[in-house]
Amino acid sequence: MTDPSDADPDPLRAPPGERSVPELLRFGVVNLDKPAGPSSHQVSAWVRDAIDETLATLDPEGPPTRGVAHSGTLDPKVTGCLPTLTGDATRMAQVFLEGAKEYVAVLELHGSPPSDFREVVAEFEGEIYQKPPRKSAVSRRLRTRTVHELDLLEVADRRALLRIRCESGTYVRKLCHDIGLATGGGAHMGHLRRSATDPFDDRDLRTLQDLVDALAWAGDGDDALLREVVRPAEDALAHLPAVTVARSAARSVATGAPVYAPGVIDVDDAAIPAAVRDDASNDSDDASNDSDAPTDTDGDAPTDRDTDPDPPLAACFTPDGTAVCLGRVVGDPDAENGTVVALERVLL
Repeated sequence: MTDPSDADPDPLRAPPGERSVPELLRFGVVNLDKPAGPSSHQVSAWVRDAIDETLATLDPEGPPTRGVAHSGTLDPKVTGCLPTLTGDATRMAQVFLEGAKEYVAVLELHGSPPSDFREVVAEFEGEIYQKPPRKSAVSRRLRTRTVHELDLLEVADRRALLRIRCESGTYVRKLCHDIGLATGGGAHMGHLRRSATDPFDDRDLRTLQDLVDALAWAGDGDDALLREVVRPAEDALAHLPAVTVARSAARSVATGAPVYAPGVIDVDDAAIPAAVRDDASNDSDDASNDSDAPTDTDGDAPTDRDTDPDPPLAACFTPDGTAVCLGRVVGDPDAENGTVVALERVLL
């Protein structure tokens, strides 16, 4: 007779709102307000050490966080929105590359602004070319980035206040330099603050001191503040299209299996790439025109959907909101069999 204690533990986490403090700390996110001075790496190290100290008190038998991951490096002098993932949530760090980032920057002009200054600034909205600066950590090759919105908020003497909403990986310092060149007089970036990193913004930022205080209170048995400062890691997926899967399918994903059609409950329209829509529509038309047409028995035959260059990154959840995996929709969610979501990262 098998001892129930020998059974493998359920890989699924408790629903986001029902997790214990240690569970929250090991799969959470803090919308951190980075101060001026320390590097992003140093701030992350402080967050990790503070959380691990609390975990050692609350759950000494459990593991430490094994690290944290932030949403993208900010220079030491730059302040603002630095969402930071804790513990196993670091597996989803790539989600911050999928959304936009927003900044407020002071443009220091080297001369008086030209009469057409507003028009000059507007020319940099849209797709632009950039070469990373010499001190960057990436290859210095010309590339394109999209500036979604570029607003000139205020001009005072030789200073201009800009609001920039842009694609991840855009160098704001280089953008300010290029705007200066376009004015004919030159310019450089002064103060810079990141006001948003999708899906987070500066309306509910938390400081390092907030985190330290919340952890101290939690260590004494009061976790109310901690649950405001450290949020379930699922909150970092709010900007991605969602796929809802059955709990049985989620358990299979935990072992590395893709998401198959029978396990799919619901799919956001935004998660389905055009190639999959077209294939599903064509299959429906073929079936209505020829009921005796042969079918693919295993549902896994390669099609154009497998090589679609732009299927969006999607997040898979159980019906109770627990994150399961990140992946891309490659098959018809309404099919009777076959792979629907190809895995990129298992989050269980």
